[in-house]
Amino acid sequence: MSAVSVEERLAKMDNEEKTCSVSNSGGSEGSLDRLLPSVSLGLSPRKRTTSQCKSEPPLLLTSKRTIYTAGRPPWYNEHGTQSKEAFVIGLCGGSASGKTTVARKIIEALDVPWVVLLSMDSFYKVLSPEEQLLAARNDYNFDHPDAFDFDLLTHTLRKLKQGKSVKIPVYDFTTHGRQKEWKTVYGASVIIFEGIMSFADKALLQLLDMKIFVETDSDIRLVRRLRRDITERGREIEGVIKQYNKFVKPAFEQYIEPTMRLADLVVPRGGGNMVAIDLIVQHVHSQLEERKLRWDMAALASAHQAQPLPQTLSVLESTPQVRGMHTIIRNKETSRDEFIFYSKRLMRLLIERALSFLPSQVHIVQTPQGEDYEGRSFHGKRITGVSILRAGETMEPALRAVCKDVRIGKILIQTNQDTGEPELHYLRLPKDISEDHVILMDCTVSTGAAAMMAVRVLLDHDVQEDKILLVSLLMAEMGVHSVAYAFPQVKIITTAVDKKVNDVFHIIPGIGNFGDRYFGTDAPPDWSDEDLDEPSY
Repeated sequence: MSAVSVEERLAKMDNEEKTCSVSNSGGSEGSLDRLLPSVSLGLSPRKRTTSQCKSEPPLLLTSKRTIYTAGRPPWYNEHGTQSKEAFVIGLCGGSASGKTTVARKIIEALDVPWVVLLSMDSFYKVLSPEEQLLAARNDYNFDHPDAFDFDLLTHTLRKLKQGKSVKIPVYDFTTHGRQKEWKTVYGASVIIFEGIMSFADKALLQLLDMKIFVETDSDIRLVRRLRRDITERGREIEGVIKQYNKFVKPAFEQYIEPTMRLADLVVPRGGGNMVAIDLIVQHVHSQLEERKLRWDMAALASAHQAQPLPQTLSVLESTPQVRGMHTIIRNKETSRDEFIFYSKRLMRLLIERALSFLPSQVHIVQTPQGEDYEGRSFHGKRITGVSILRAGETMEPALRAVCKDVRIGKILIQTNQDTGEPELHYLRLPKDISEDHVILMDCTVSTGAAAMMAVRVLLDHDVQEDKILLVSLLMAEMGVHSVAYAFPQVKIITTAVDKKVNDVFHIIPGIGNFGDRYFGTDAPPDWSDEDLDEPSY
């Protein structure tokens, strides 16, 4: 495989291409420098239908969407840049050694949100027609390092470790190819990567923070294979034993067993060794504690005092009409119907103002009178709206009213009352959003922590910073400065900026809890301007 082909494939993956044609190169002349020598062995094709890549702990799955049951805290600092990477555990071991069982035991014992289990089986290479024929005759070696797409695997794991979204191929063991639709997986606090060749590549090893080898007696592994292949795959006992002796055992001795020396910890007896699993969990917990980002809201509040408002901020002109509408919606005596009516009017003006900052180009059309008219048209791929739930949703109708067929995404961010950190709980973004101009909608912004997390999510989905417009009905100066300091290319548009926040980060004079006033719900005693709507900071 040439270096050019690798670069092209990685570039395509960054652009979220969902298909990729890669052949198994027997000579591996252009591949990465592997740790182990090559050998030619045959192995019969596997019977499992597709590869697996699961996210733990369990998610709340519905027919239309996935809801994360535990929130992910910030993975960036006050500058908006990467502050901590995920802790990556590599699990290696022979076939049927119990790697997946050990992984699940670790996940259960860790008891932390946002753990991703990544299987190496997802990264088998796509077979060429000639290689398909070899596989049909059981003459293709699936346990050789060259059977795996290490370039794609390393690139994917690196992005996942950085907290970015990745697309995981779904390998079809029946056709020996990748399915058209790939799985989207987001970054995590802990990544557990398991596979028979987990330690067989130098670049991959550098991404592993902890390397564990699962050692299980060969007789036990054979018994497990017998049970699995006979009961689940309908094979005969003689065929299973022949396959094990001819292919699986030599591959283990040649490639897998020698990598045991690279492990930080060897776990005998697999998932039944709870002493070893407890030691692993203790070490991971200590590492996570060291990497933990502490949000100091008081420091954030005082960081930009007496600074002029940034040039990236655009405030709607305070005309008598705009001032009048603010008077109505800020009045605590205003009825819910009037609050909704005048909020919608302001939202429409705000969205119209935001659209004026989108790029445009000269567009000449012919009028019904046969004359040319030199106008303007949008110069970009698409416009996408993303609302921060729940109050941000109220701005969607205004965007849809002025942008025909606009796509809408949603983000739910709430504050952890124990840590004070904003946490990402739910995310649904349109496909191929990376080239879009995104209008991020958040009704009120006090400290800016929730808006910062939302922008960070968009950046991690490869949206360009200068294509993000943050629109909000009301912002505090603190929030404006925080967002502008972390993301200086994001355009900020609002109808008004209030100067202060109080000691519990309510905007002063403010507007109250926008979501509760709009939806007619009661705010809790300790509500804040963004709590429940965009979260509390």
